[in-house]
Amino acid sequence: MANLRANKIVSTTGSNAITGSVEFDGTGDYLVPSGSDFGLSSSEDFTLEMWIHATSFDNSSTYSEVIRQGTNNAATDGMYFAALSAGTMEWRLSGTTKTSTNKMTAGSWNHIAVCRDSGAVYISVNGLTENFGSVTNSSTTSAFRIGANFEGTQFFKGHLSNVRFIKGTALYTSNFIPPTSKLKNLPGTVLLCCQDNESVTTEATGKTITANGDPTATRFTPQVGSDGSVEFAGPTTINTENYFYLPTGLTEQRFPNFEGVAAASARGLFAGSNTEPASGNTIEYITISSTGNTQDFGDRIGLGRRQIAAVASPTRAVFAGSYSPLSNIIDYVTITSTGNAQDFGDTTTNLTEATGISNSTRGIFAGGRNPTVHNVIQYVTIQSTGNAIDFGDLIISDRRNCGSCQSPTRGIIAGGRDGGGTDINLIDYITISTTGNSIDFGDLVSASHGREVMGGGNSTRGIFAGGGPSPTNVISYVTIASTGNATDFGDNTAAAGGMNTMACSSTRACMFGAAAPARTLSYVTIHSTGNATNFGSFTVEPTSFYYSGCSNGHGGLG
Repeated sequence: MANLRANKIVSTTGSNAITGSVEFDGTGDYLVPSGSDFGLSSSEDFTLEMWIHATSFDNSSTYSEVIRQGTNNAATDGMYFAALSAGTMEWRLSGTTKTSTNKMTAGSWNHIAVCRDSGAVYISVNGLTENFGSVTNSSTTSAFRIGANFEGTQFFKGHLSNVRFIKGTALYTSNFIPPTSKLKNLPGTVLLCCQDNESVTTEATGKTITANGDPTATRFTPQVGSDGSVEFAGPTTINTENYFYLPTGLTEQRFPNFEGVAAASARGLFAGSNTEPASGNTIEYITISSTGNTQDFGDRIGLGRRQIAAVASPTRAVFAGSYSPLSNIIDYVTITSTGNAQDFGDTTTNLTEATGISNSTRGIFAGGRNPTVHNVIQYVTIQSTGNAIDFGDLIISDRRNCGSCQSPTRGIIAGGRDGGGTDINLIDYITISTTGNSIDFGDLVSASHGREVMGGGNSTRGIFAGGGPSPTNVISYVTIASTGNATDFGDNTAAAGGMNTMACSSTRACMFGAAAPARTLSYVTIHSTGNATNFGSFTVEPTSFYYSGCSNGHGGLG
């Protein structure tokens, strides 16, 4: 018999894996590390990275230097890394300047990095990586400064955490998930600092750091990872002489049906235009586990945006493109709140009639037209902001009005029509975490079911409903992890067509079939088969049938 009477078994300050940062007040604060190993030869590989937080990137000039390496003059043989007032990152080496198109978010922690690999320079903002081609330099000296330039005219204002400089290795040459733990002293590391919540001068490679001004060590850090704490809220009695094993692993590994938020609280959002010709900007929402009418959420940026693509993480919904007017706008909302959308960035081109696929980190927009039909697949990192990046191509070169569903690893694209108006019954798939062209999966039950079909599902089963040049009540399904043709599921409450949309939890798929006059809001239980049941009506009754849907409980959020 054993009695365990402990409230906390493991505990460190804070609830995340990064434990410290340094605050710079913008009026003379900076750090100078000792050492003679910061210089770079003409094409030497390196990685310079850190976490950065600022309430604003505006300052008295157009930029604020975060890192300066080399001599007093970066135009000849020195290097700097600067935060521009637009939120982009500028890197300069021996007179060559490169600026990211991806932007940091003011008021949030952002991971930034610059690397050189075999001469090619890569700049990353929150895991989005851009290749700027070959950049060589004159050999630089070993001077190094954090938080200011050498001239004493630019000082960074904000927080820096986990500043690391590695020589000989380029860590980030493609898109990646930013680090979720305290950075380590890897081989080739010549500087690793701003990690200690009690001292600004602590440095992991043994260097001495001199603080100028009054920079402050803080516990304000990026909220990533876990400190490994285990807490018992009350008395725990173990009445056994045998071994006691605590459960291990991630929740979703031990409970395979765990997806996004709990099915009981998952929220579905529907976004589109409420008139035709389009002039609205409506977002409405439902609680998927209930029934009833939609409620007003807020407005999207710009009037008349319809035939958009929607993706979602557990916290954020992102909407891309527009038909009237044709647009490259991407905006977003926080799903659990209400309110108007905020600017996110731009798609690679003007975009309309695309479909959305997402997991907890990445949102993908597939197909559409611009304004001619095309096969582009592009993606964004949902929790950051910035412009979309090319992913690959769909199998069919001219394809729009598709449906889609997803698991955490795989995205399915179904149906659609081509530029000549021919209906498509093809199903193809992509691996969300990679890039590349789609691969054949199988076929829908009919080509007429494919045009303007709505798609959704949980992490194992994809549901497709409605569609057709003439509205149909067909519902079919596939098993996402396999390949093969779709199977009949049942019938919708009414025939539905015309840019249909769906919002799903792990148990239920809610379907908005918008073809006039039979505008339906219905649902099915995903793991069963059978006919749909009425859910409710739209509070703002759409007279246009060009809506898109998403949720914080869909199949990609396992």
